[in-house]
Amino acid sequence: MTDKKRKSSILRTALVAMAILLLASSVNAEADLSIFGNNISISSEEDPTGMVASIQIVILLTILTLAPSIIIMMTSFTRTIIVLSFTRNALGTQQMPPNQVLVGLAIFLTLFIMAPVFSEVNTESIQPYVKGEITQEVAIEKGLVPIREFMFKQTREKDMALFLKAADKGAVESLEEIPTTALVPAFVISEIKTAFQIGFIIYVPFLVIDMIVASTLMSMGMMMLPPVMISLPFKILLFILVDGWHLVMGQLITSFN
Repeated sequence: MTDKKRKSSILRTALVAMAILLLASSVNAEADLSIFGNNISISSEEDPTGMVASIQIVILLTILTLAPSIIIMMTSFTRTIIVLSFTRNALGTQQMPPNQVLVGLAIFLTLFIMAPVFSEVNTESIQPYVKGEITQEVAIEKGLVPIREFMFKQTREKDMALFLKAADKGAVESLEEIPTTALVPAFVISEIKTAFQIGFIIYVPFLVIDMIVASTLMSMGMMMLPPVMISLPFKILLFILVDGWHLVMGQLITSFN
């Protein structure tokens, strides 16, 4: 480690230690801190109502932090991004389209497919909560209802039974008895299987082109020439002629019943 890096590390450690000491002294003295002209009082909370409000804020921040994972696991994003990745790999174009383009397209397709669900969540849960008509707990319960209905439609019974058995739930009489913790993983593996099925169908015509090109080169004695270099233009041409992106997008949208 160079002297410059060692001095920088020592300086950072000293600053962190000073910050901890200042915070500890402020908490012990129950002093007021001034930040950007606003006074913030640090003291022990005796009112349980204020403590509950603080916990609710922490829970809300946690939900916002986990929002990307929620979007991936509880919406159509998983199936969409896997199918798009299969399409690019079948074409053999390496990083074209780029990952940013595929992820962006998957996000907007997810918003399009999930628009009715999000609209119902906004109407039944978010707007009443913002207006103060329902509590936070009721808003979460009502917001989960349309999302659960969407996931139930895409989840296979065999996958659902797997997680219910693992959770020792046994037989259930209604969908309301199935916990969300079991529904989400069952929905995800069902989505992955469906995406792989669509990906297989996409792969088949491009595989045929690769086989034809490879056998032709071998029959001509051109074994040193990589078949991928010859088959790539033909695969791109085929994809353009059949309007491949239109077909893939249409298949994706109609696959969500």
